[in-house]
Amino acid sequence: MFEWIFNGKKLRENGVLGMNDRNYSVIAKYNKRSLYTLVDDKVKTKRLANSININTPKMIGIIEFQYQVKNLLDIVKGYDTFVIKPAHGSGGKGVLVIKKYDAEHFYSASGDVLSFKDVYQHVSNTLSGLFSLGGKYDVALIEEAVNFSDVFKNFSYHGVPDVRVIVYKGFPAMVMMRLATKESGGRANLHQGAVGVGLDVSTGLPLNAVMHNKPIFEHPDTKANLMDLRVPFWREHLIIGSLAYDMTGLGYLGADIVLDENRGPMMLEVNARPGLAIQIANGKGLKTRLQEIDEKYPLGLSAEERVDFVLNQGK
Repeated sequence: MFEWIFNGKKLRENGVLGMNDRNYSVIAKYNKRSLYTLVDDKVKTKRLANSININTPKMIGIIEFQYQVKNLLDIVKGYDTFVIKPAHGSGGKGVLVIKKYDAEHFYSASGDVLSFKDVYQHVSNTLSGLFSLGGKYDVALIEEAVNFSDVFKNFSYHGVPDVRVIVYKGFPAMVMMRLATKESGGRANLHQGAVGVGLDVSTGLPLNAVMHNKPIFEHPDTKANLMDLRVPFWREHLIIGSLAYDMTGLGYLGADIVLDENRGPMMLEVNARPGLAIQIANGKGLKTRLQEIDEKYPLGLSAEERVDFVLNQGK
């Protein structure tokens, strides 16, 4: 099924978008550098999203300076669970999900038991830029943890799965769901060992599934059949991705969306340089899809109209 991945001629025949082509023909052409700051800073992205009523996890607080680290417990008072993440991080680096804590320890989503010193050190490392793009001084964003929807309980291991939507000129172009594994430490990042399930953009139904770029058919830990995966509120997921285009002006972006049991689909973050592994998960090339949008998709539509146009392509 995936033999074309390792054959240059087949890659071209299947319309696979390569890294250089993505950088020069797509990103450089449609993503103004001045707009990157809107998505490279998670605090700014969250505030911008909330200003146009895009659903996001609630921001509990931020820690900007080392002297504020000692105030962590005061900031999270009243919250049993929370997430600490670098405002300028990427690839899931530095994200720490705390499921509960008591007078002596914090308990992470991956099952680790951490001392107060461990967590305070993690926040300090975040501020120093250990997890940020370019290693620059950063800010620690503390936000409400997603209330994991039971609908995915058999498809993810100790972590919240997310839907990655590649959006091109405001249209959802390609989609996959990323599922945490034991190997990935509860994180939904493919390069850390998560599972990627390609989803048909028009229907939301599974197409293929991969782990470490190799096809799989069941989750390695839960043994769930990955072709049984279904995503509720599919249209709402795609609308959030489409709105990310209106919000940022980026012609090519990746929107990461999670499903909260109580609040529905929520946008976690937006990426101005989304990776290309989504093509492997879908078993098809992205370049052909972008060309189709260029040639056949109408201009001047609202986010909802763009999504409905995409959904109607599957009928």
